[in-house]
Amino acid sequence: MSTDETLQATFPDGGLTFSQFRDNRRVVVPAAKLQPILSLLKTDLGFDMLAEITAVDYLEYEGATDRFGVVYVVLNTQTGERLIVKTFVNDPNPTLPSMFSLWKSADWLEREVYDMFGISFAGHPDLRRILTPDEFTAHPLRKDYPLKGRGERHNFPIVTRAEG
Repeated sequence: MSTDETLQATFPDGGLTFSQFRDNRRVVVPAAKLQPILSLLKTDLGFDMLAEITAVDYLEYEGATDRFGVVYVVLNTQTGERLIVKTFVNDPNPTLPSMFSLWKSADWLEREVYDMFGISFAGHPDLRRILTPDEFTAHPLRKDYPLKGRGERHNFPIVTRAEG
């Protein structure tokens, strides 16, 4: 039985949507089903590597019904099978469960998405900024963030090559 068929059989009323483009297989899942689906993929179907987590801001996308899409790329290292799992969250408090308990690689990947998009991961052991300073209050990859920033650069120390 294929991965898609197993997911469909295990979650018959799960609202899953499957698609494929070339060799990229994708499944869109409701946020409420994300944890059990990713857990099944790892424990029963052999997707032992979380290769990537990223997000997309659909703020100005015509026809979009959700603000953020969060994309997980999982890999079965034995077979080379790769699957893209996508879910959606919305403002004012976009939150998903952390996948750190399944894959330790989720640690920095979730922190990056949190830092750049402001999407929280409930249950993450150390969810804090990873790319911007702690004093930074915005999320620079959100589409409503100005291209030139909000004037916060003057608050950060300037480090020259001579200083380190």
